[in-house]
Amino acid sequence: MAAKTERSKMVGGQLYDASDPELVRGRVRARQLVGRYNATGQEEDAERRAILAELLGAVGDGAWIEPPFHCDYGWNITLGDRAYMNFNCVILDCARVEIGALTKLGPAVQLCAATHPVDPAGRATGLESALPIVIGRNVWIGAAAIVGPGVTVGDNSVIGAGAVVVKDVPANVIAVGNPCRVLREL
Repeated sequence: MAAKTERSKMVGGQLYDASDPELVRGRVRARQLVGRYNATGQEEDAERRAILAELLGAVGDGAWIEPPFHCDYGWNITLGDRAYMNFNCVILDCARVEIGALTKLGPAVQLCAATHPVDPAGRATGLESALPIVIGRNVWIGAAAIVGPGVTVGDNSVIGAGAVVVKDVPANVIAVGNPCRVLREL
């Protein structure tokens, strides 16, 4: 039986070594592509689309990211049709990050799949882990909200600006605050 690679551990939710050469190369590649993307002008629509297609795991029809944008790897991110991300969004895509069709992310939203051991001794090893984030269809996430590892936000829900989402949010609700909690159903 072949040993698991650090990349397979990372996407599989296990502890992994982020300094692994394959992962370092992946982050360098992403930063180069993101740098090119962020340097494009508004009139360079075709170039932006080409870079997103190279960077991300999947880009739906009409999906759009306003630069500047930052991510760890890119290949773990999927954008559904007509998904939209406003300025200064950050995605730590050490695990799969799915953004559903018609979903809108406000400026400075952070989707952080990466996590570290809570135990000090575990954290001192330098190993980290990641859990997938799934944002459903037609979701609106307000400015500067943070979504943590392992979170799913259900279809049609609204996450208020500045919310810190560390637990799943059901479909068809408005959720706000830190920690984020359901305010009401839609």
